[in-house]
Amino acid sequence: MDRILTAAKAIALARRNHAPLAPLEVPPRDEAEGYKIQRALHDLLLPHAGPLVGYKIGCTSQVMQDYMKIDHPCAGGVFEKVVHDSGAKLAASDYVRVGVECEIGVRLKRDLAPGEAPFTAEWVGEAVDAYAPAIEIVDDRYVKWETMGAPTLIADDFFAAGCVLGEAVPRSSLPDLKAVAGRALINGEEAGNGTGADVLGHPHNALAWLANHLAAEGKGLHAGQLVLTGSLVKTLWLKAGDKVRMELDGLGVVEAKFT
Repeated sequence: MDRILTAAKAIALARRNHAPLAPLEVPPRDEAEGYKIQRALHDLLLPHAGPLVGYKIGCTSQVMQDYMKIDHPCAGGVFEKVVHDSGAKLAASDYVRVGVECEIGVRLKRDLAPGEAPFTAEWVGEAVDAYAPAIEIVDDRYVKWETMGAPTLIADDFFAAGCVLGEAVPRSSLPDLKAVAGRALINGEEAGNGTGADVLGHPHNALAWLANHLAAEGKGLHAGQLVLTGSLVKTLWLKAGDKVRMELDGLGVVEAKFT
């Protein structure tokens, strides 16, 4: 437990100071240990970031798996104080190196308890209350992320730094999620595009993966929680002054500016 807490404290300190994280003195041995550190980190972040309100799932699309050189999904936490409404103006200086991703967000209407596992895409789809176009905010808060390894990136919430959400669309008004086309625009110019099918074949597949991942740890998802299902585009790194707009057909638009 000492090595878990020591790693979590090092990550929490870097997060609070907006300082690039160097390789940990005692890095996690594997991804399972990385998730143990992540849980300890969440306890340390709560006083500063507010309660855990959901999760992000990384590496759910081929473009992101190729970019990260990680061939499977990875999860991280999302905290109340870093969830923003469309139109938010955010300071680029609050991040080490801020980036954005184009995502389909879901909000749950009921719990997905660990005892219900294994979950299927159909099952978790029935538990969704609404969907929203989302900008996931990521932060390259590492001296060199390419050398950190998946277990350490997982320990640090896999780049998670919050999100900006557009207006929710109730499940009853939902378009075909597989066919939803997403476009990422930076300062009015298209910088990437993809579809819902790029997210593990369907965003509900990503949600089922998360529910099963948490169930294996004896944890569940809860009514009202938010899940960012994974990026339709490769991460877009920003500079101060950039305006971001994500357009998702049938779901709407979400915008933010990084000052």
